[in-house]
Amino acid sequence: MKRITYISRLTSPLSRKEIEKIGITSIQNNKRGNITGFLVYFDKLFFQIIEGSAVKVDELFEKIGKDPRHQDIIRLKTENDVDHRLFPEWSMKMIDLNNNVDELVRPIKVLLQAVTESHAIIEQYTQPAVLKILNQGINPIVVNPSPVEKIVLFADIVSYSTISERMTIENVFLILNTYFDICSRIIRGKGGEVNKFLGDGLMAYFDVELVDDSIQACLDIMQELQDLRQSSSTQSPLRFLNSGFGLAKGTVIEGNMGSRFKTDFTIIGDAVNTASRLEELTREVNRSLVLSEPVKQSTKRPWIFINLGKYNLKGKEMNTEVFSIEHDLVNEFKDDIFDYE
Repeated sequence: MKRITYISRLTSPLSRKEIEKIGITSIQNNKRGNITGFLVYFDKLFFQIIEGSAVKVDELFEKIGKDPRHQDIIRLKTENDVDHRLFPEWSMKMIDLNNNVDELVRPIKVLLQAVTESHAIIEQYTQPAVLKILNQGINPIVVNPSPVEKIVLFADIVSYSTISERMTIENVFLILNTYFDICSRIIRGKGGEVNKFLGDGLMAYFDVELVDDSIQACLDIMQELQDLRQSSSTQSPLRFLNSGFGLAKGTVIEGNMGSRFKTDFTIIGDAVNTASRLEELTREVNRSLVLSEPVKQSTKRPWIFINLGKYNLKGKEMNTEVFSIEHDLVNEFKDDIFDYE
């Protein structure tokens, strides 16, 4: 058997009659699937435990995830290979804390709010790969490193040293946070994952079947940055925000790396180093996107590729043939953002 414990927020408050209806419907549906558990409702929060066969529990949780009444679903715990039920007599026990004035219930209300807020904060600081592992009921700390093939993306703000020297701390942070927000949103929307922020840049990766999406993500970021530069006032530091991108493909090692004091779930490998060097090369070739030959060979969309020649990338024994694509956003790259003044 399997047991899932989760918290979710409702998109809008429920009346007492609506809560009672949910309880009745849940009991009827859960009896058919032989699912047991309980559901607590308080101040637009649902706290629920469901248990039963793995198939039925997964089906129910997937259905909950698609329910438009739920948002910010946080899976607190997943237990596989459960050998006994905690709530064998309850097809679904419904508890409405909003209508309970018992003083003993007050600490429970505070606890539920604190847990929800804490997990929401933790999610902001935790990368999606770790959250995905947690939601599978696996402790990320015990996951062994494994080789996987990825498209690695490096991005970096152009002329950041000059920006940091000329601008106030407040403006520097405005540029950084705006940049990271745009990149993260677009990369995530294209199926990629931002692995880490690196000062004024970032590293992300995509599954190899999303190679065309990784290129499109770079173009979409360039377009949004261009729109931002053009729409910003002459007093806004955002009119200087521009970026270079490097894409490489290869086998990397994904897993926990660090010490007993601080651990990252990250990737390492030649493709990571190559993507970083290709991003640095954008300044030399005056193109905002540089990619490796394996990335070019993996694409399915009819991109117009440009052979930039062979370059001696740092850390490589042999010269590496690199490419770019024919596109206005890529062609108009400037290696000094103050040229936009």
